Amino acid sequence: MRAAIRWLGSLDIKDLDSWRPIEESWSVGIRLLAGPSGEPGEESFDFTVCSTAWIDELVARDGIWNGRHHLIADGFNWQRIRSYIFGRVEACQGPTWNDVAEQLSRLGYWEFEDYQR
Repeated sequence: MRAAIRWLGSLDIKDLDSWRPIEESWSVGIRLLAGPSGEPGEESFDFTVCSTAWIDELVARDGIWNGRHHLIADGFNWQRIRSYIFGRVEACQGPTWNDVAEQLSRLGYWEFEDYQR
């Protein structure tokens, strides 16, 4: 089984193709909706795309920082970032959707990541 991207974008920025950060330090929240290829359904995976300057600020402020669910980019180029994300998603495969979703959760926070029955 493989994942199919149903939607990829930001809930805060409408047009990521034309958006440019004003400062060297920036971060953008991204949501990926993905589901099993050829089957109905989708689940969300959230992550932050950010600059190294943004991370530097957090480390300077707090002394330590946990970088889970972050993509660090050398400048904001949505087409390049989008291509990277598509490549990561296309590489995920497994016998069940849960196996695939667990792989996707390494990229972004899966809405069912800590769900227990």
